[in-house]
Amino acid sequence: MSIASSFTSATICGASVFPKALACSSEFPSNLHSPFESSKICLTTSFPASRDPKKNATWNLTRNVGPVQGIRCHAMQAAGTREFKKFELSDVIEGKQFDREMLSAIFDVAREMEKIEKSSSQSEILKGYLMATLFYEPSTRTRLSFESAMKRLGGEVLTTENAREFSSAAKGETLEDTIRTVEGYSDIIVMRHFESGAARKAAATANIPVINAGDGPGEHPTQALLDVYTIQSEIGKLDGINVALVGDLANGRTVRSLAYLLAKFKDVKIYFVSPEIVKMKDDIKDYLTSNGVEWEESSDLMEVASKCDVVYQTRIQRERFGERLDLYEAARGKYIVDKDLLGVMQKKAIIMHPLPRLDEITADVDADPRAAYFRQAKNGLFIRMALLKLLLVGW
Repeated sequence: MSIASSFTSATICGASVFPKALACSSEFPSNLHSPFESSKICLTTSFPASRDPKKNATWNLTRNVGPVQGIRCHAMQAAGTREFKKFELSDVIEGKQFDREMLSAIFDVAREMEKIEKSSSQSEILKGYLMATLFYEPSTRTRLSFESAMKRLGGEVLTTENAREFSSAAKGETLEDTIRTVEGYSDIIVMRHFESGAARKAAATANIPVINAGDGPGEHPTQALLDVYTIQSEIGKLDGINVALVGDLANGRTVRSLAYLLAKFKDVKIYFVSPEIVKMKDDIKDYLTSNGVEWEESSDLMEVASKCDVVYQTRIQRERFGERLDLYEAARGKYIVDKDLLGVMQKKAIIMHPLPRLDEITADVDADPRAAYFRQAKNGLFIRMALLKLLLVGW
């Protein structure tokens, strides 16, 4: 979402790598020499005329910040107040855009959304808002949970499924033209695309919020948010945990985004367990190392599972292998979560999976209380309700 940024006091939080159009000058306050020097610049967002800016009003801002690329989340602190911070989201594109404090704030809103979902009354928080879902790849949980989230908060949905085949993309329309058109019909766009980086491109084009619902083998930030929320809900902590990421780590966008978020917490150790052909890529390993996160590659799932608080299983993604089905068959079925694995796992550990599953978790595991994957899927509703609320009406 294109933004105009201003400050009252403080610094930048959660800078990321994708550009946004910023209406700024190059002037900075005397106590701030660089936009990247600390982490508390007070920023606010301008909104299209179709929305009521009063709903998102925070403070009167007096001076412009110099050009800063890629602001996605902003820590905000009113001048003259103490210990009072707000956050605004412009888009949800990648795991790296969030910091620990931002995650805590989103989870607080998600818990409020749980209460709304459990109540019998219809919420009207998003009454009058329209969400467009553009899905160029198949989806069940993500698309339906976003649509359910919007409707449970009183909003409406415009949807296209299999947009790659049944939209003007099939006629050769560019993604940028599609985004410019769809933003004229809606207040927020939720998009899944087959190309890594497509969500970033859409966000740079749009003047309304864009949520990345998965971009090829790139990232799936809302899945990672619900995954971390699930770990906290199930285990009761995020610091000092051991996590096994299992399966297709080369093509799995969920594990990439989850690794970025786990890096925000203290004393976390991540184990990578996968067939050789789908090992975790070096960019994630380098990121973890640069952020002081311990990681280890292993081929022994039984040994790793005995040490871990979380076993995060993923399927081998046939659709990412193209015509090389021989490589898919070689990778498939090597690591299975079954009763034998349950036997070595800790009693308070949990098994997670972004779903859908094939045969990588056997059905007899479902009855074990450590099988958290369906609870995990339900948590996606609460996280997505929270994100829609924060993006459209703020706090």
